[in-house]
Amino acid sequence: MSFNWKRRVNREVEQLAAGADAKQAVLGSLAALYPWTRPFYSRPLREYAFRLFETPAPRPMPEIRLQAFTKLLDLIRKAATRNGLSTEAVAKLCSDFEKHRVLQTGPHLLLLIEPEAYNTHIFSLLGLSAHGCSTYVSYAVSTVSLVEKPRKGPGWLTVDGKLISVFGLSRTRMVGQSLLAGPGSYRFELMPTEPNAEGDALMQLRSLLPKTQFERPAHAIKEANLLLWPKVFGEHFAFLQIDDENVADLVADHLSDQNSWLRTRLLTNATLASTILAEIDRLSAGPWSGWLARGTDFFWFYENGKRLPLRLLAGELVHPATSRKVARFAAPDILERLANRTLIPNLLLVFLVLSILPGVRALGGSHQPVYYPLMRYVVCRALEAAGVDSDLRHALSTDDAPGAWGHRIIECDEDPLELYGNGGRRGISDLIDRFGDIPFAKACGSMSSFASDPSWLDLNRRLRDRVIAPTDREWAFS
Repeated sequence: MSFNWKRRVNREVEQLAAGADAKQAVLGSLAALYPWTRPFYSRPLREYAFRLFETPAPRPMPEIRLQAFTKLLDLIRKAATRNGLSTEAVAKLCSDFEKHRVLQTGPHLLLLIEPEAYNTHIFSLLGLSAHGCSTYVSYAVSTVSLVEKPRKGPGWLTVDGKLISVFGLSRTRMVGQSLLAGPGSYRFELMPTEPNAEGDALMQLRSLLPKTQFERPAHAIKEANLLLWPKVFGEHFAFLQIDDENVADLVADHLSDQNSWLRTRLLTNATLASTILAEIDRLSAGPWSGWLARGTDFFWFYENGKRLPLRLLAGELVHPATSRKVARFAAPDILERLANRTLIPNLLLVFLVLSILPGVRALGGSHQPVYYPLMRYVVCRALEAAGVDSDLRHALSTDDAPGAWGHRIIECDEDPLELYGNGGRRGISDLIDRFGDIPFAKACGSMSSFASDPSWLDLNRRLRDRVIAPTDREWAFS
């Protein structure tokens, strides 16, 4: 018995050591790619959060960037007004965003009490409060499936250690179904997967969520988060969460403008669009492969609740599996399909209108700190090939920390629902202060989302073996 106990302890020690080594490898890789972050590892997390949300130094802004930022600010104003924020709160939201120009783009569209979302919002509030802000804008990816990996994703929630189906759907019905699927009928059923799993926490959660029926899962989660925010985080921060339907409206605003960059460059300059796609293919075949994939060309096609890829061929967006021509790559066709939600912008287009064009810092993780600089590189290569917009290329090459790791930084075991039950919203400021005092490298825990990720393990190896390097031209726009 004693021998078995010692063997088990030794095995656990070895696993802990392996985990610590994996974490250090990831932190080393991040520091190699983003050298400015290394000094923050030993400092209180508050200092890193402060750096991410600090106001950029004033400098001349290209007309393209001014126009794109104005359109983004208008989207924020309209979305905040539709969400019921007061006139004063909307004005403050726009003022803070115009000053700091930072967007949290990390969490997918999850309920606020999902720990991954909750901890990231705590981190964002830490940075914003350090600058005296009282408003917060977050973009939530909603083109994802209800199930992203086994027992994980917007369709699942863990309450009191028990797995809950958020909309009462079976696993098979959730696989491959997008948050933007619709039209349909979705309610917060909160169905346990095990018998006798009902408890006080689940009853409490049911009392907090909307009782109505929704056409799309994304609509349900957005409405729930509007209700949950003041209950869970208090009312000190005015919160706005935008998603891919909002971005579809933003892209439509660009394409409705005869003089916008999207309309005059992306749609009408064949060299620009084709070079963007060719550069993504080149990255996929080179040493930086695995990070920026050509999943679809500029837009996803939604049909019968499914998200389908498209290819841009001879001026047409085509579904490759059936060769069906979905839309011409032209403003009238795209605008019509954006309006009826059969076309949704892909991630590259999302970052073009939310960050690259308007000059907004994007915070994300764990893949975004690698793929986002590669997106910027691809766009700049295409601008160079097309011989256009040298002022935009210069702005992109001189941006201060255009993207950074800002999601999944806080890793802790505290249950947000339990914190709420214990009066958590009254203690949010104490929680923010507590995390702010913890050293960066300790706050991020085991970094399990990085250390167990084959992509990061491979990246660590490529950096170690000098297959890739921060001096590569592909990394020039980080």
